Amino acid sequence: MTVLKVLEVIFPVFSLAALGFLWVRLGFEYPIKFVTRLSTMIAVPCLVFVSLMGTTIKTENIIILGTATFSTYFIVMLIFFCFIRFRNMNSQTYLAPLVFGNTGNIGLPLAYLSFGDVGLDYAVIIFSITAILSFSIGIWFVSANPISLKILKSEPLLVATILGAIFLLTGWSTPQFLTSTLDLFAQMAIPLMLITLGVAVASLEAKDLKNALTLSILKFLICILSGIVVGHLFSLDKISFWILLLQISTPVAVTSYLLASKYRADATTVAGLVIVSTCLSLVLIPAIFFIQLHYFP
Repeated sequence: MTVLKVLEVIFPVFSLAALGFLWVRLGFEYPIKFVTRLSTMIAVPCLVFVSLMGTTIKTENIIILGTATFSTYFIVMLIFFCFIRFRNMNSQTYLAPLVFGNTGNIGLPLAYLSFGDVGLDYAVIIFSITAILSFSIGIWFVSANPISLKILKSEPLLVATILGAIFLLTGWSTPQFLTSTLDLFAQMAIPLMLITLGVAVASLEAKDLKNALTLSILKFLICILSGIVVGHLFSLDKISFWILLLQISTPVAVTSYLLASKYRADATTVAGLVIVSTCLSLVLIPAIFFIQLHYFP
């Protein structure tokens, strides 16, 4: 029964990603730039805003989870910074991909399918923090230049996160007709992100997959152990603890490849990390769910 429960969560997620992968491999057209822009500028920001505005999670728990998430990322950054320096690796290429995972395309749907609306609310909090860090410190890692406030303000996801937090803390809400409209836009986010993930992976070209496999396994182990330590230190409740582990252990995001390409890091190496870590997650993420369902029901 545990295996069936794991399949109930995993199968829909990877089926949509497989659909995108096969769609491209079979030679069908997929307007990835249009869909990506639609997702990042409308669907995902609406999902984040509506989730934060309508969350039933207590403010105290949000603050605790947010602090735990920042702490986990700090530990992971510190470990990989030291590792990269010790191994004389190029930090511009490796640091951001090894730190930040695919908390959007993979983390959000898995959280929703495993824990429902509450799980999605927790996952959105971590995803929002990941987005803030990725588009600030993450860009600094890749470009070796500090990110400007002007660029931050132009990111719809960051604007949606700030507005959602304001509405959450003040208890405000949008009129029902507007909320229903935003919610409808938000419902596009998860299917679009998953299909686009498959399309993006199918379009990538990689090299040195052996090194990528080693680093992907190392990323998973360091992230999961850091999440366990922080989760216990902050005494997170069951759902927030497992959502933290799930989100922090997600594979390298396609965003890392796009940023590497934009800022002229070694995009081919990053592509290898995306492909290998995503394929590895087919085994590792079900293992997390199996342990959670079998030993911590």
